[in-house]
Amino acid sequence: MDYQLNLDWQDFLANNWQKRPLLIKQGFTHFVDPISPDELAGLALENEVDSRLVSHQNGRWRVSHGPFTSYDHLGESNWSLLVQAVDHWHEPSSSLMQPFRKLPDWRTDDLMISFSVPGGGVGPHLDQYDVFIIQGTGRRRWRVGEKTPLKQHSPHPDLLQVDPFDAIIDEELMPGDILYIPPGFPHEGYSLENSLNYSVGFRAPNARELVSGFADYVLARDLGSYRYSDPDIPPRQHMASVLPQELDALQKMMWDLVQQPEQFQNWFGEFISQSRHELDLSPPEPPYQAGEVYELLQQGETLRRLGGLRVICVGESCFVNGEKINSPHHAALLALAEHMSLNAEQLGDAREDPAFLALLTGLINSGYWYFAD
Repeated sequence: MDYQLNLDWQDFLANNWQKRPLLIKQGFTHFVDPISPDELAGLALENEVDSRLVSHQNGRWRVSHGPFTSYDHLGESNWSLLVQAVDHWHEPSSSLMQPFRKLPDWRTDDLMISFSVPGGGVGPHLDQYDVFIIQGTGRRRWRVGEKTPLKQHSPHPDLLQVDPFDAIIDEELMPGDILYIPPGFPHEGYSLENSLNYSVGFRAPNARELVSGFADYVLARDLGSYRYSDPDIPPRQHMASVLPQELDALQKMMWDLVQQPEQFQNWFGEFISQSRHELDLSPPEPPYQAGEVYELLQQGETLRRLGGLRVICVGESCFVNGEKINSPHHAALLALAEHMSLNAEQLGDAREDPAFLALLTGLINSGYWYFAD
């Protein structure tokens, strides 16, 4: 399905992105849900799918994690089913990610879909990432507060909520309405009737994740094995003291690792192209031969990218699901990264190169791309 987003991107990026919440009335006109509540509930039965049920009854919050075996115990009010990374598992739903590709792919995360009955929600909370919340079937009331320090508490070990707040947005969303919320703005939504909500989230790695990820990269490749040395060790009055110039030298040792452009680029490409959720991989059986791939492309067949697969270009390099793919055909690699589906023409002369064709065949046999039926 081709969703057309009614948004002035230039104005949005200047005035709202990471700055102010925005309600986009009828951001999608004549909105059609790409998934039904029953299909969503079916996904939450699967082991590979990350899902949870959140309920609020008699002042008590409950959270349970999938996979679920039944929903018979649920009542008719005050609960929500939330399923992460639905774009990985349900191809029609992945179409909802495309209108937001005015923002860079490396910042995009996944599509979370929730089904809520009247009163269903997760309580007032704040997130540390940007999110576009699309209203599907049904009606839901949303309140968004100002970005001010708020006390957080956990009414359940798996829930982090904030104290009540004054609203700067207080609206009832109808199908096709979109609410954008930047990081740190408290918000709360609860259903007025059975409803579907679609949340397009964006990654915002913190410094701890970056340092940890880079450290893993350094260890895996045995980088930075050189040791501290001090042939001109300075004298000191107190033997228990570390001198400032020694701390500077130690810090420089660490900084020199980060200052290697090629290593840093390779690490970041691997790090940011890894999906945080399982992929719905179905490698072809039997695997394709390079000649078969060539013939299918020549016959006009279209290659489609697996939903949720992260393909990120950093400099002249391209990374697929945490792995660097090497080829001198940069334009063809860029086409793989830019397009969700592509044909022989978009790959250009690269398809005539046996080495590139072997690379592409390997990606197809890994289940990352497949020929559309």
